[in-house]
Amino acid sequence: MAGVRGFTLVELIVVMVLAAILGGTALVFFRPATEAYFDSRRRADLSDMADTALRRMAGEVRTAVPNSVQTAGTLCFRFVRSTGGGRYRKAADVGRAGSRALDLREDAPAFDVFSPLPPVAEDWLVIGNQTGGDVYAGHNRAVIGSVSAVDADLGTWRVGMGAMNGLQAPFSYAGGRFVTVPKVGPVVTYVCSGAGTNAAGTGTGTLRRVSGGFDGAAALAGCPAGGDPLARHVSACRFVYSSGVTQENGFVWMELELAEAHEKVRLAHGAHVVNLP
Repeated sequence: MAGVRGFTLVELIVVMVLAAILGGTALVFFRPATEAYFDSRRRADLSDMADTALRRMAGEVRTAVPNSVQTAGTLCFRFVRSTGGGRYRKAADVGRAGSRALDLREDAPAFDVFSPLPPVAEDWLVIGNQTGGDVYAGHNRAVIGSVSAVDADLGTWRVGMGAMNGLQAPFSYAGGRFVTVPKVGPVVTYVCSGAGTNAAGTGTGTLRRVSGGFDGAAALAGCPAGGDPLARHVSACRFVYSSGVTQENGFVWMELELAEAHEKVRLAHGAHVVNLP
């Protein structure tokens, strides 16, 4: 077509060279910024996962039955979770006819308890857990058979016990307190397994929450398998329990390290647990 011009091979080569130069320059300047963005995003995700896991563990361990926290090395710990508690009537109220005090000599005692919310039938009732193994072995817990209101406005409930299971309050225990433990999943174990780092710089371990029933073992012999994943990419973890921090409290120290693609975060958290039965 008359008057129409194209471009020569030289012009095409020049344009390609200039485009390559501009692209390389842009890559040099923008690649570090892009990598930094993804690295920071990865660290933020790891921090969020670790923080969520530690906060969940700390929040749940604070509900532990007194003196029930146990460890097996530094990779797992377990405890019995409680859902409530209160005081039981230790002696009959002379000003209230029909009041019932706890009498452990009865096969299936019925007695009054004082609690803002009523206990739940078929849950466990635990009294005076002064040593770590008692509640696991069953020395001081029994199944709640029935619950009825004596005076709901005052928070007084009549608890009828089912199978006593050898429930007994220690002779030295005078506190008159009880705690309730849920029927389903009363024992919770947090387990860190497979911790390490692979060649790609990603953690190979998993933090799991294992929920189960009482197995009769007074001590935690080893870390159980199974459970629900709470955090992945675990490269290191450590759990330490001190039962004598103060006279009435224990302390659980939790460390968790997560790694992904050579990015690593390490968080630690401590939680006090009440060990006053």
